[in-house]
Amino acid sequence: MPDDLLSGYRQSIDNIDAALIHMLAERFKVTQAVGRHKAEHGLPAADPGREERQIARLRRLAEEAQLDPEFSEKFLRFIIDEVIRHHQKLCE
Repeated sequence: MPDDLLSGYRQSIDNIDAALIHMLAERFKVTQAVGRHKAEHGLPAADPGREERQIARLRRLAEEAQLDPEFSEKFLRFIIDEVIRHHQKLCE
């Protein structure tokens, strides 16, 4: 006997996951453009001040959304590290 409630929850999760992937793809398109700009103008791949401001901002947003700020910081740090890696490749 299928559990319609569980199926509904899972469908919602699948939809949210799909949206997250599409949003991450768009974010990385923009950060790739930033990386090209930095490479063309001799700017450093990383901007620690910007990174810290972004982490603080997203921690505040996480708290407002009742999401664990530690989790949000880990998630953002993972993304930032990947973006920096891409920027460093562009500078090579």
